[in-house]
Amino acid sequence: MKLIIAIIQPEELPEIKEELLKQKIYKFTITNAKGQGIEFPLQEIYRGVSHEIKLLNKVRLEIAVNDEFVDPCIEAISNVAKKDGKKGRGKIFILPIEECVRIRTGERNKEAIG
Repeated sequence: MKLIIAIIQPEELPEIKEELLKQKIYKFTITNAKGQGIEFPLQEIYRGVSHEIKLLNKVRLEIAVNDEFVDPCIEAISNVAKKDGKKGRGKIFILPIEECVRIRTGERNKEAIG
């Protein structure tokens, strides 16, 4: 069992979600995030005052999968995210899961992830 955490560009989320569903990966969590990658800080003027925006909008995608779904999951995210190779596309982190429990049924590990 693995926890896949992907930090992606917000505009790529709908297409990544579609690709995950094609790979039969239905369960995931999405959170809005702020972050700084390789991008240069942006200058924005608000009420006549210039502000430097150092943290940009990102999306954090978390997916707990059984081992046989790790590669399809990474492939689904990567295929969409690397279409425009000119700027940073994000990162994918893969972490081991020691144990998983489905609260409703008490199922554990592989059965709990689904």
